[in-house]
Amino acid sequence: MLFENKVALVTGGSSGIGFGIAKALARQGAKVIITGRNATKLTKAAQILGPEVAWFIVDVTKSSEVAALFERVKSDYGQLDILVPNAGGGTIASIGSITEEQIDQTLNTNVKGVILTVQGALPLMKAGGSIVITGSTASFNPPPGMSVYGASKAAVRNLVRSWIQEIKGSGIRINVVSPGPVHTESLETFFPPEQKEAAFTHMNGQSTVGRIGTPEDIANAVVFLSNYAASYINGVELFVDGGASQI
Repeated sequence: MLFENKVALVTGGSSGIGFGIAKALARQGAKVIITGRNATKLTKAAQILGPEVAWFIVDVTKSSEVAALFERVKSDYGQLDILVPNAGGGTIASIGSITEEQIDQTLNTNVKGVILTVQGALPLMKAGGSIVITGSTASFNPPPGMSVYGASKAAVRNLVRSWIQEIKGSGIRINVVSPGPVHTESLETFFPPEQKEAAFTHMNGQSTVGRIGTPEDIANAVVFLSNYAASYINGVELFVDGGASQI
């Protein structure tokens, strides 16, 4: 298996894309740790993923909780080989109706949370380690109402551009996987009921393969970027969107 004796951490790993990534890493032999803010969801996810999967309640926007997480990882595992900062989110709000709360929530989770997570993980990683951050095609083409979310993902892309220079020579790689629309439970509830059917029809039509993505599609990309086959790939943003970003 690709990741036998490797330790992997996936934030926001209790559902959706994060759960799909955790599942794929576990199947490849990794000792997987997932985090989230809901104990019930984490417990359920861990039961499905198997006995080798550990979970911790962590709010990635709080430095004390992130620090405590990595202290626990250090004491329990002694190392970290694969990091997937996946926790994130956003809401629809057009200019003129964006609230301060929405700005803070989106930027804190999607930018601050990524910074704290990567910064906390690096001391536990060594040459050969891989960080794959979940971005979004909204980083360059945000749909209407998603300007703040898109800005937060564009920020992540630029963080990576700087970080790979700052840790040059460490042997640790940092890449970004940017999904287009992915069929998850959260996407099912993202749109108002009266807009849902039209939204999914539009998203399917944007894909050159005729469908939107699945968590497994994104997980496969993360598995690739995390293993030795991608050892000469560093600092890229890989769009996993059915070719929609190429139109």
